[in-house]
Amino acid sequence: MDQEKVENLKKPRFVFVSNYLNHHQIPFCRATYERLEGSFVFVQTEPMEEERLRMGWNGEIDEPYLELYYEKPKECAEWIREADVVLYGGTDEESYLKERLKSGKPIVRYSERLYKSGQWKAASPRGLRKKYLDHTRWRKAPVYLLCSGAYVPSDFHIVRAYPGKMFCWGYFPETKHYDLDELMADKGYLGADGKKIPYLLWSGRMIDWKHPELVVETAKYLKDRGLEFHLDLIGGGDLAEKLKKMVADLDLGEQVSFLGFLAPQEVRSHMEKADIYLITSDRMEGWGAVANEAMNSGCTVIADHMIGAAPYLISHGVNGCLYRDGNATMLFRTVEDLLKDQAKRERMGRAAYATICGVWNAENAAKSLCRLIEREMGITLDAPAREREAKAAEGGDYSKDPGASTRFAPCEPAPVISERKMFRYLTENGK
Repeated sequence: MDQEKVENLKKPRFVFVSNYLNHHQIPFCRATYERLEGSFVFVQTEPMEEERLRMGWNGEIDEPYLELYYEKPKECAEWIREADVVLYGGTDEESYLKERLKSGKPIVRYSERLYKSGQWKAASPRGLRKKYLDHTRWRKAPVYLLCSGAYVPSDFHIVRAYPGKMFCWGYFPETKHYDLDELMADKGYLGADGKKIPYLLWSGRMIDWKHPELVVETAKYLKDRGLEFHLDLIGGGDLAEKLKKMVADLDLGEQVSFLGFLAPQEVRSHMEKADIYLITSDRMEGWGAVANEAMNSGCTVIADHMIGAAPYLISHGVNGCLYRDGNATMLFRTVEDLLKDQAKRERMGRAAYATICGVWNAENAAKSLCRLIEREMGITLDAPAREREAKAAEGGDYSKDPGASTRFAPCEPAPVISERKMFRYLTENGK
């Protein structure tokens, strides 16, 4: 490594500070590290939670840009203080930013929504005081917000924070590139008789706000209508035994299987076979990275419209489907319609794949964020990468593949849409 790159590592221009590095963040970090030719550091502030480790997440990550604050507090504090730009989120501890905020140096925050359990909580004087201290008082400072979910702008608008400085964002798991014809041809569940039938998939923690019971109820609805399918549920949790009893009581043993927790790469393997991927979480799901992964795997995703990722990633009826929050009947009928129409499933699965490969991926996120930083702050972080791409550039501020089916892209200005109006906005204004 030449001396200039060694210096870059010693004095990174871009520092990403978060609680811990996980497999959903690694692709974006790698893309940014490469784009900035090594002048990038991810500062991890705490070890990974035991619950995540039990779910199969890797707590021993070896990446060249990863530094642990609790092992190098002095160096990490200096990097956070002196870097050209800091990206900050995933932790509520504001002390890491104290010196930088006072100095007026640029900060890009990212956040899921403030009021996952209800915007009525904004009425709390104590809560408003904290929001003022952490966010609102910096409304005129060079502090910007990346909104990891479509409901984030509405929440921060309530507390009058970041006016004109909120931008679309999310999570960017690994994007895989397939021979799309082969991927789609391989879809389906191979039964004991050697015949392929439609394959439904759900994965996650089996807890109340993820509503896995809706998936089992969906299976009952489909069976009662004589439809062929197989449903796998991946994961575990407090509701696992209740769900297994529910399957037995409803006589769904032939249609439904429980696979337990699997490593992320094994989950992706099942997504590659699945025709339909169900996401039944409620508003507590700040983002929902399984949506990215399932769409990248060519699945038709059916999601509750209050999931943070759903409005940004899914154009209703084009690259997936939305059902109104908690409306089980709408969920059942949407799945039924897709089970009966293989051509529609395949068309949506192909469009979903294009959305991830063309827009919502780590490389495009890194590129778009660098452009946002240059436009808003006048700081060019990636000049060499920009020069390499100049000949291929088509103009415009954002890298959105015109063939991809999505109305939003990373780092575009994030619209403030009220919760009450969101479902209508998504289903009546789709592409």
